[in-house]
Amino acid sequence: MLAGKRIVLGVTGGIAAYKAVEVCRRLVDAGAHVVPVLTKGALRFVGRQTFTALASEPAQTELFDAASPIPHTRLGQTADLVLVAPCTARLIGAYAAGLSTDLLTNVLLATRAPVLICPAMHTEMWEHPAVQENLQTLRRRGVHVVEPAIGRLAGGDVGAGRLADPADIVAAAARLLDPRARDLAGTKVVVTAGGTREPIDAVRVIANRSSGKQGYAVAAEAAARGADVVLISTVDLPAPAGARVVPVETAAQMQAALEQEADADVIVMAAAVADFRPATVASGKIKKQGGIPEIVLERTPDILAGLGAAKRPGQVLVGFAAETGDLLANAASKLEAKRLDLIVANDVSAPGVGFGHDTNAVTLLRPGVEPVEIGLRDKRAIAAAILDAVVEIRAGHPTISQKP
Repeated sequence: MLAGKRIVLGVTGGIAAYKAVEVCRRLVDAGAHVVPVLTKGALRFVGRQTFTALASEPAQTELFDAASPIPHTRLGQTADLVLVAPCTARLIGAYAAGLSTDLLTNVLLATRAPVLICPAMHTEMWEHPAVQENLQTLRRRGVHVVEPAIGRLAGGDVGAGRLADPADIVAAAARLLDPRARDLAGTKVVVTAGGTREPIDAVRVIANRSSGKQGYAVAAEAAARGADVVLISTVDLPAPAGARVVPVETAAQMQAALEQEADADVIVMAAAVADFRPATVASGKIKKQGGIPEIVLERTPDILAGLGAAKRPGQVLVGFAAETGDLLANAASKLEAKRLDLIVANDVSAPGVGFGHDTNAVTLLRPGVEPVEIGLRDKRAIAAAILDAVVEIRAGHPTISQKP
């Protein structure tokens, strides 16, 4: 995705600037045409000559240059992507405020290309409300952000604010330049994640082993493709950038949350919803001195079947089938009975598949289409395959905003 792409690599004044050298090398190795733009602060940590030697063009540092009287306009207009790594709090603030203080901020204001920033700073700075509000402003304007990692910082302390790994930064750049990057723009996607917890008493619940990782991966991928994402979740994981999280616990709460988002173009039911719940819930903690209690179960609402029955023309409904046997037969039956457009079937008894793992292997089933097997890979790659299928399904359907 990077081959032949013209990328302006902005480098700002932080200790993590040394990692930008590796980012530059990886971009060039991937076939990109890289133009480094270094701030004066960056030159305190790295040398201009290093980037000139590694990049496709000499590194630029000055707003006014005899060789190019208006470099900010030329660089901004010709870029396929502007990538800033590391991106300091100072640059984030100036960009959010629309201040043209140097060559890099001028390029950012002059470009219509996608912009990807990679913040790096101490934890206290990263968590400061002003920095977070500036980031929210930039995100609303369409700027993409690679979140910093948690790790050892320059001062020897440990926390959030460490620049993301160069390989992850380059991968994020490649995704942005992928033709699929905006194929869900203007689409509202609702994703459910995690396993519901049905109370027995004040402290105990009936639950399952779902970690929510696959649902979160689908939400992150949908947001990266330009969708307006609502993530209805029972688990406490870091929210994917660009997704609005609605926390729930029980099947009834999840159903109510979904009813509030009924205008969705796409619903991906990745959550593992409990099939049964206690018919009565003790108000306090059941004490063992009272003997072994009898817990009478009742069915929870079949959320997916209800969504299928109420599905509007053009709405795409995706279900999941976590099975331990007769995978395709059970998934195909569920696909038809619940009026789904796509079902994601996986054998959770297989090694590295399903609950708790960072990897998954699935089979995608659609009405009238041969099943597609997706071999073992990380859950973000599985999410990409699911949404590729969703885009194909939607090819014959207009988005809500396009309807008269």
